Amino acid sequence: MTAPAKNSPSNSRTIVELATDDFLRHLRERNASVHTIKAYAGDLDCFAAYIGASKGNPPWNTIDHIAIRGFLSQLYDKGLSKTSVARSLAAVRSLYRWLAQEGIVEQNPAKLVSTPRLPKKLPRVPTIEEMNSMLDGKMPEVASFPERDRLMFELLYGCGIRNSELVGINLDDISLSNQAILIRGKGKKERYVPFGGSALAALSVYLPWRQQLLATLRSASTKNPSALLINQRGGRLTTRSVGRIIKRIAVAKGLSPEVHPHTLRHAFGTHMLEEGADLRAIQELLGHERLATTQRYTQLSVKHVMNVYDQTHPRAK
Repeated sequence: MTAPAKNSPSNSRTIVELATDDFLRHLRERNASVHTIKAYAGDLDCFAAYIGASKGNPPWNTIDHIAIRGFLSQLYDKGLSKTSVARSLAAVRSLYRWLAQEGIVEQNPAKLVSTPRLPKKLPRVPTIEEMNSMLDGKMPEVASFPERDRLMFELLYGCGIRNSELVGINLDDISLSNQAILIRGKGKKERYVPFGGSALAALSVYLPWRQQLLATLRSASTKNPSALLINQRGGRLTTRSVGRIIKRIAVAKGLSPEVHPHTLRHAFGTHMLEEGADLRAIQELLGHERLATTQRYTQLSVKHVMNVYDQTHPRAK
């Protein structure tokens, strides 16, 4: 890929706009998440528009930390939350990091801008007892396809996978002999995750129902028969549908209406940690690139903290 010239705008486009195009192209080549690319594109378009409106088309060395602070101030004036502003700053920092790697800038002025202080809010995670109560017994009447819906819960909570990873599973990705599933995560990274006896039992019940449904649909051949999870028309289930189904069934079983697919992933990590699993093993299962991400996803319970203290502190013995 040819790096953009340091200070040479093309036509009427500013150097920030041109650099953003190249940076996003670089992310696509690195197989970055579609959601990440979309978020960065929006944030950097806003940054380019602000720089263009306030400074015209200046050279890189004149876009300093004061200009970046002005950009964040404008976002606040528009009513954006601290979380959104922090994400925009992260996008600008990433752009400058890439510019430095390409030799286009010598310094990253975004490093001099403090990240907005965000409230530390941990989502409430259902307890182990609540999850067992949720999964034991029959699916509620609101479950339109109870065999499939139970399997969804067993995989989301039993494997700790993302919603997007769940709907992307194909039949060929499942190894029954090894009780493992090939998961395609962010950035097209692949990993194998194990599944337990409960998920295996749910899978054994669901697969005949899935086969029977496809056999009754005349247009099944035009759908996607390779998908593990299908809707009533034979097509691959979408993440939006999974979210609606999970919430509806969770509420019917007495859980909070705030429960969504990612809640079950969070519960997976939290409960494994409570039961003594190694944090790096949890990192591998969740498919996190950095251990710090796993630490944010796992919520230490009072019980776990007290056990660790009792077992390790010399004055607690």
